[in-house]
Parts: sequence; C-alpha cells; structure tokens
Amino acid sequence: MNMVQLAKYIDHTLLKPEALEKDIIKLCNEALRYDFATVCINPSHVVIAAKLLKDSNVKVCTVIGFPLGANTTAVKIFETENSIKNGAQEIDMVINIGKFKEKNFFYVEKEISEISKVCQGSAKLKVIIETCLLEQDEIIKACEIVKVSGADFIKTSTGFSTAGAKVSDIALMKSVLGESIGIKASGGIRDYETAMEMINAGATRIGASASVKICEGK
Repeated sequence: MNMVQLAKYIDHTLLKPEALEKDIIKLCNEALRYDFATVCINPSHVVIAAKLLKDSNVKVCTVIGFPLGANTTAVKIFETENSIKNGAQEIDMVINIGKFKEKNFFYVEKEISEISKVCQGSAKLKVIIETCLLEQDEIIKACEIVKVSGADFIKTSTGFSTAGAKVSDIALMKSVLGESIGIKASGGIRDYETAMEMINAGATRIGASASVKICEGK
C-alpha cells in the first residue's frame, strides 16, 4: 500500500486536553497536505476545524462521551446533535462500559441506536468499546451489539485507558463482523509497520496522532 492510499485510512487525531487553537490549525493543515480521511478532535474544536476544512476531502470527526463513556444517554445525544450542528461529519462515541460489564446489554444497544438515529443522514457513527477493558467473549458480544445498532464502525479504544489497539483484537472483531461495518483501530499506533499490521488484520480506519510519521513510512 502506498502512502497516498494509506492516508485515506487515517483519522489524524489530537484529543489532548491541553490542545490549543494553533495546534488544531496545524492538525488541519497537515490533514489537507496528506489528504487524511478526517481530523479527530474534541467537540470544542469542531467549529474551527469545519471552517478550515470546508470544501476539502477531509472530514471533521469528534468524540462523544469521551473518554469514559459514563455520561447519560441524554447528554451524549445533546453532544452529538451539537457537534453535527457545528460541522462534525463523523462521531466517535464511547459506550457505557460499566453498564456493558454488568451485562446490561439492552441499555448499551438502546443508547447506540438512539445516537445512530441522530447521526442518520448527517454523520457516520463509530462506537468505541475500549477493548483493553474487555475479555475476549465481551469483545465478541460488543461486536454483535454494535452490528445491529445502526452504527457505521466499531472502534477499539479511546487511547486514554490502560492500552490501545491490538492486532489480535482487530482479527477477532473482523471474524465476528466480516464486511458488515467498518473497524477502527486506535491507541498506540505510532509507525507504518503497526498501522499496516492493523489494516492487514481487518482495520478499515486507523486513529493516530503520529499520522505524518506513519505516512512517511517511519
């Protein structure tokens, strides 16, 4: 895969709480230069990113219920509506991991489905399941829930928990989901080799802050 092709897999990411407006401007300029799929940023930066990326191929992606997933559904819905209004074209939401761990699968599926309805026709929805906090059977169950919820992607990680994406987790998710929805690998992907391992295992999108380094084959 050449670097131009690889760039279209990447969500160029900056989610640090201390990120400044000048950092977002730099991120967007890099995204335009390399033609990344999206920039992935916190909701307060969506307006400026949407302005900078207007009429380009680069989409604006933001995060909802981030990074813990423990907000109420009503708050996540408001965040989603507000972000779309401000120019977000892709939404990465965190599931309620506590509810999932206690097997309240109805709650988790209903929440995803409600946010999916908000996104319909306006934005793609990616669902972050935080694989590092789940057992293998829980990852399988999460895939099954996301698959029927109306989401466009499942995503491994926030990058703010105990670990990020693992090739073995991507392969497992691919075995469950097939081609039904996209798979985003994120967290700890810092070089070309790791990015390609994730893609070869089944990832259809890569979330990374080291995107420029990755696309330069480093």
